Amino acid sequence: MLGADKKRRKRMAITKRIEEDKIEVVGEFKNIQVRTATIIEEDGVELSRSFHRHSIAPDGDSSKESADVKAMVAQFHTDTVKAAYTKHQEDNTPASE
Repeated sequence: MLGADKKRRKRMAITKRIEEDKIEVVGEFKNIQVRTATIIEEDGVELSRSFHRHSIAPDGDSSKESADVKAMVAQFHTDTVKAAYTKHQEDNTPASE
């Protein structure tokens, strides 16, 4: 009878996957915002989803980003945008005494 119980038991597969589900260009200096979703599923049915966001400024390091994010950085973080961003930061940094 023990063998029959084993046959009737259904194995459940719990999986976790992480995907970039939103990449946006925001603001005057074309900051790139990336939203990453962590999805937990059981037998293909979603149990939970949580989000993490981060952004890349024109002077930010995008070397560890996905190919999609790197493409957005290359398109929007032009030399003109980078120079305007640097000037904006310099103009808005309080003078030290």
